[in-house]
Amino acid sequence: MKKYLLDLKVTENKRIHTGYCLLKLTSAAPLPEMAPGQFAEVRVDGSASTFLRRPISINYVDKAANELWLLIQLAGKGTRRMAECCAGDTMNLILPLGNGFSVPHAPAQKLLLVGGGVGVAPLLFLGDTLKQIGYKPDFLIGARSSDDLLLLDDFRRRGTVYITTEDGSLGEKGFVTHHSILFNGHFDRIYTCGPRPMMAAVAGYAARAGISCEVSLENTMACGIGACLCCVEKTVNGHVCTCTEGPVFNINQLTWPN
Repeated sequence: MKKYLLDLKVTENKRIHTGYCLLKLTSAAPLPEMAPGQFAEVRVDGSASTFLRRPISINYVDKAANELWLLIQLAGKGTRRMAECCAGDTMNLILPLGNGFSVPHAPAQKLLLVGGGVGVAPLLFLGDTLKQIGYKPDFLIGARSSDDLLLLDDFRRRGTVYITTEDGSLGEKGFVTHHSILFNGHFDRIYTCGPRPMMAAVAGYAARAGISCEVSLENTMACGIGACLCCVEKTVNGHVCTCTEGPVFNINQLTWPN
């Protein structure tokens, strides 16, 4: 897929949590085609100590509004500077980068999308894409507490949402792999993104159950084009750059699911 270097205009910066904001960006020209699971490298302007672009998952593409959504976790100086952007500001991005999720073509299949923390970001675009072609995906979303759950209304418009919280403040108490839906339901495919321990647990469950599973890795991706080697991941076929060979991998390609 062709890559673009674009200056996009911020249409909205919405603080959805103390540690997260949702940036919406647009262009005078139609946005390029993007696939769920791909990401953008965003240049951070106005931060003297931030030299490298920041890799951000494509959260959603609103084709009707010609808008790109980016869910930003305020994790360091770079992302905190991005969160200060206002409507009308311009951001420079390279996109779309990486390989996304595989989209099945048998709508009778049952699909489960599992996310935790900022890892829910690519699952909204995936869920919307699946809905558009006839699926009704199930979402399983985990967080520490009800206050840490993100974009629930957006997910509910695209499928059925199940929730776990570590403190039991909403949904079932525990981690996503403790949720009863995994033991009472049947799924043909699982997609997951979030903290690596969570993804490893989901991948292990899928492997034991014989379910096809794809994970979106969140390795540090400084360049996005396979030049810096910051994001190397060990696979069954050797070491590869996550930014070019992923960030989405089938668990059969990886060495760490158990």
